[in-house]
Amino acid sequence: MGRDGNGVKAASATTIEITFTYKGIRCRERIKLKPTAPNLAKAERHRAAVLHAIANDTFDYEVTFPGSKNIAKFTDKPQLTVEKYLNEWLAGKQPQIKSSTYNDYVKTIRIINEQFGAMQLVELKRKPIAEWASSLGCSNKRISNLISPLRAALTDAVHHELIDINPIAGWTYKKSMPPKSSDVEPFTKDEQELILANLVGQGKNIIQFAFWTGLRTSELIELEWGDIDWVRSIVRVERAKTQYANQAETTKTKSGERDVKLLPPALAALTAQKAFTFLQDGKVFHNPRTGEPWTGDQPLRKTLWIPALKKAGIRYRRPYQTRHTFASMMLSAGEPLAWVSKQLGHSNVLMTAKVYATWIPDSQPEAGLKAVQLFGKTG
Repeated sequence: MGRDGNGVKAASATTIEITFTYKGIRCRERIKLKPTAPNLAKAERHRAAVLHAIANDTFDYEVTFPGSKNIAKFTDKPQLTVEKYLNEWLAGKQPQIKSSTYNDYVKTIRIINEQFGAMQLVELKRKPIAEWASSLGCSNKRISNLISPLRAALTDAVHHELIDINPIAGWTYKKSMPPKSSDVEPFTKDEQELILANLVGQGKNIIQFAFWTGLRTSELIELEWGDIDWVRSIVRVERAKTQYANQAETTKTKSGERDVKLLPPALAALTAQKAFTFLQDGKVFHNPRTGEPWTGDQPLRKTLWIPALKKAGIRYRRPYQTRHTFASMMLSAGEPLAWVSKQLGHSNVLMTAKVYATWIPDSQPEAGLKAVQLFGKTG
């Protein structure tokens, strides 16, 4: 039973369990107390108070043990389901997050609700979540993206005292995955020339600029002429716009706010673009079909990028590969890894090295010679 057979016992290193009968049902509840002798005595007094309230018909399960999964057994009051809580949580988050992030969360919460929505929030545990994650036929990154907003929502539920603990706090599920081919598929020099040859005017300018700056599509369409420093040959990147945003937002990460060096091909594209939008003193690149600024990254992909690849007879790769193309060109040519990382807006060079390891030369003929000239003995 418990301590001296009185329905009180140590349940773990940090909790004490009390046992009692209510409405003919045997109930167990845990109290967050270390099972020391004084705390066990305190738990006994708490149990005695529960028994007294039950005997006098004044016991309120929800008040005495808020968040307990046993509450549903003794009340007709609707309990908070996972679906109801997550939908309310998401609605509260919408003003605080980017539109693109919110759109991702909507899709993720819908998937989670399909699996766990009917459960009581207090009954959601790590084991069924882990079992569900293991059944998903997707990558660890995808699983992490599904679990991340759920973890954040449950953390908020703890803060609002809706549940006692977050069952997946500090927990990340990882399944063994077969080696995956890299998503980095840069365009060759010949492919770049073919693509540009099948574009004219503003379409050619924005794609050439993309190949030689490494900017994300969402960053390209938000560039303004005021972001260009012609004297220093740099462009300031600090805004982005995805298809789901009604207005420009900050870059993907804080490190994404950066100054990008304008190499000659990029400068040439900007110079050619002046004839189209420079006098308007607004967005650098406009949609050639409408004559207006791009409304998102998807219109560029559908109305400009896909037709250009088809005309050039080149296998489709998403526009993001222009960014990979820039990085692979710079690294394979021997440009410093730290410089390339800064151009791309990565948070650190390790990230750049991990993504583009294939294009980093193992050695160069002149490697080490500068050090020998400076510090080596000549005699």
